[in-house]
Amino acid sequence: FDLGGTKMQCTLFDDKLKIVDSQRKRTRSEQGVNENVDRIQSIITKLLDEHQVPLEQLAGIGIGCPGPVEWDKGDWRKGIVRVAFNLGWENVPLGKILSDRFKCDVAVLNDVDSGLYGEFHAGAAQGARSAVGIFPGTGIGGACVYEGQILRGKLLSCMEIGHIKISSSPRIGATGMTGTLETEASRLAIAGELAKLAYRGEAPNLLKQAGTELSEIRSKVIAEAINKGDTQVLKVVQEACEIIGQAVANVVLLICPDCIILGGGLVEAMPELLVKEVQKAAKRNVFECYRDQFEVRAAKLGDDAATVGAAAWIRQQLTSDSSGVSNKS
Repeated sequence: FDLGGTKMQCTLFDDKLKIVDSQRKRTRSEQGVNENVDRIQSIITKLLDEHQVPLEQLAGIGIGCPGPVEWDKGDWRKGIVRVAFNLGWENVPLGKILSDRFKCDVAVLNDVDSGLYGEFHAGAAQGARSAVGIFPGTGIGGACVYEGQILRGKLLSCMEIGHIKISSSPRIGATGMTGTLETEASRLAIAGELAKLAYRGEAPNLLKQAGTELSEIRSKVIAEAINKGDTQVLKVVQEACEIIGQAVANVVLLICPDCIILGGGLVEAMPELLVKEVQKAAKRNVFECYRDQFEVRAAKLGDDAATVGAAAWIRQQLTSDSSGVSNKS
């Protein structure tokens, strides 16, 4: 299950991790915690019922959620969503709620952790010893898979790269922090700058397609405006790539991953441009000896990355605990 900032996706896998079916719904941030948790349970139940899968046949549930996740007393089966700004959640014991309802083990992951693990399992990061994920969207999520394990703290998920201080800018993000990677280079930050261009008449194709409303300046619209010749739109995207590239360089200098995976809707809309610009900026900002040690790649799995990763992770946990998953979904 993937509970992203703007949508939720529920995917049923067989015991070989082949997709049986998948359903998507938009999240409703205006609803309370109970309503959204009820929707999660409802879509899982609906998918199981449609494919006549009884609860005793369900091996486990993996779910990716935005924001930091805690493993209660180190137990991965009791995941608590500590804070999800886009959903208005704080300290939601989602793992326990779902395990009580569906009578199976549940692994709750940060959504970018699950997305990168999906790419490691079946996508652009296959075969990597160390992979870092940076997913620009409404915010910017980060993750790291190191030697097959999701990098995390003793009790909390980590790699909140979107909230690292990257500049002295006074722009404020959802957390109240200023000058972070997220406030400077997320899709929302880019859209804010593009709305100004459209308002001033400096992006005529963008203005025609989306006007000046932030909610209408989506990734595909940005890509189309660039393709139709809005040079100032391209410049804004390139500036954001420069900032993301600096963050990548910082990560390379810290842990030297062999690949950095860029994901999310913005990357899907213009993969060649973002990969090229981010890699160029990153390589320019590291020591020469590091420049041939890493590669920036676009994610391959799209919307399925987080559900594939969540399913692969829960299967790995069950297997390592010798619980077995044979002949179960």
